[in-house]
Amino acid sequence: MEKQVLETPEERTFQYQDSLPSLPVPPLEESLSKYLDAVKPFLNQEEYERTEEIVKQFEHGVGKELHQKLLERAKARRNWLEEWWLNVAYLDLRISTQIHCNMAGAGPYIEHCWPPQEGTQLERACVNIWHTLQYWHLLRQEKVAIERSGNAVLDMNQFRMLFCTCRIPGVPRDSLGSYFKTEAEGECPSHLVVLCRGRVFAFDAIHEGNMVTPPEIFRQLSYIQKRCHSEADGPGLAALTSRERTKWAESREYLIALDPKNLSHLEKIQSSLFVICLDDSSPHATPEDYTQVTRLGLAGDPTVRWGDKSYNCIFFANGICSAFCDHSPFDAMALITMLAYAEKKIMENEGKWKGSDKVRDIPWPEELVFTVDQKILNEIGRAKELYYEKVSDLQLVNVVFTSFGKALIRSKKLHPDTFVQLALQLAYYKCHGRPGCCYETAMTRRFYHGRTETIRPCTLEAVEWCKAMLEPSVGSSQRLQLMHKAFAKHNKMRKDCENGKGFDRHLLGLLLLAQEQGLPVPQLYQDQAFTASGGGGNFVLSTSLTGYTRFSGAALPMVDHGYGFFYAIRDDRIVVTCSCWQSCPETDAELLCTSVFQCFREMLQLTATAQL
Repeated sequence: MEKQVLETPEERTFQYQDSLPSLPVPPLEESLSKYLDAVKPFLNQEEYERTEEIVKQFEHGVGKELHQKLLERAKARRNWLEEWWLNVAYLDLRISTQIHCNMAGAGPYIEHCWPPQEGTQLERACVNIWHTLQYWHLLRQEKVAIERSGNAVLDMNQFRMLFCTCRIPGVPRDSLGSYFKTEAEGECPSHLVVLCRGRVFAFDAIHEGNMVTPPEIFRQLSYIQKRCHSEADGPGLAALTSRERTKWAESREYLIALDPKNLSHLEKIQSSLFVICLDDSSPHATPEDYTQVTRLGLAGDPTVRWGDKSYNCIFFANGICSAFCDHSPFDAMALITMLAYAEKKIMENEGKWKGSDKVRDIPWPEELVFTVDQKILNEIGRAKELYYEKVSDLQLVNVVFTSFGKALIRSKKLHPDTFVQLALQLAYYKCHGRPGCCYETAMTRRFYHGRTETIRPCTLEAVEWCKAMLEPSVGSSQRLQLMHKAFAKHNKMRKDCENGKGFDRHLLGLLLLAQEQGLPVPQLYQDQAFTASGGGGNFVLSTSLTGYTRFSGAALPMVDHGYGFFYAIRDDRIVVTCSCWQSCPETDAELLCTSVFQCFREMLQLTATAQL
């Protein structure tokens, strides 16, 4: 007898959004006790006692009232943090967010189907763009698989922001324009914007109801490139997006007043699916060293990237590519999921287009010609000058540790992410002679519109272990014991943070409530311990795991004397991107990386000695 096959209706990408749990508010005393634990490595006994007293006063005084108000706020919203976080972490910032907040990552294609090769820029670009458009189409049909952590469904809201999304400068606060709609919700913009040699073009990705094919995209890009290479360069208006936010907001207002047509061009860029950047440089890259690509991805030519756009796809002259994104609408993992989808499809087809070569008679790309005057041209010149002045100070390395990776670390029953974080703590201690306050991203996507929480890897346990590693009189069995203690502590923190039991966002919420109520800033936040341990955005190490795929990403340090440290862990290797500012005499990204790689080996050796 035939087995009865039950038709299970396919899950839709956003179908569980309404049933996700609300973001919880942890108990006040738990958060404060975790905070006290986190500041310990940075204080002597006397300082610690003083901080303990400040925390106690906060807990029984103003903190208690603020906590009650936060609970009330959380009753009225499914995510009490969402709006606050978007504003405080991103939209309220007045610095150049393109330099200080955006994230970038090199495409790993040079490792398989697309080694660096001059003259391949457009043919690879059109294949890559086509697969990205397929993903957009799947997302509109809600056919992108729902992500899970164990059995828990994760929030998928950030995926809506991958397309048709742009930050818009404003005073005193920016805003976020998102024009994406699923098929069920209605019409969604379907045009692409291309930046090339200071000029801006647009064309539609849908022609007579059907998606453009790679040969058709190739035709459009060739048309743009031929024109740009044979005619004068454009004004490079995109460079304005790299300015300090209020300046850019003022220039934007001025542009709109100059000619209403400028507004419709700006809106065309804002609502576009994403921006394609044709960059004339040819960065050197090998599977072991992506430094040049990542550097140009993060801090390359400002006239061929729209810093406010949620996704810029940069194609270099030698066929290498990079992503460049505004960080405000989503965190790296949503982007990486999309990029990994495209990579899988590109590999399945060996980097080629195997469909029809037929090219329909589609409309040629339209150039968005802005009306500019001398004032705007001067502003663009100034923007480029300030941009290059700042990024020339950047030291960045993106190198690969090839001795081992996730497979070997797991075989030792160690968590790979914790392994890297503890190696970084030890390396920082060796290079700087003191503990380094550290921010690691934990994801809170099991809650409605959840984004991130802070894990603070510089624990007392980690510091005790670091000291033991540097103290010759301590034997390896004791070192191993301390290492396991540090691992256990980190793993528990990660789990707590993912389950809404971290303390950093909670403390931020209480501070923001005090500000909204017009109350004086509570002493807890003015205490030296708060800043010394990284609070208020003062983390010396700003870090994140970019997952277990071939994609890695990077962002710049949080503070002038700090590092950005980002890593992807693969089965057989660990890919690290480390950045710092050359003008800071005490930081050196290359040295820190070398030291981290040395620590990886020491830690592995430690697990081996224990088995003797």
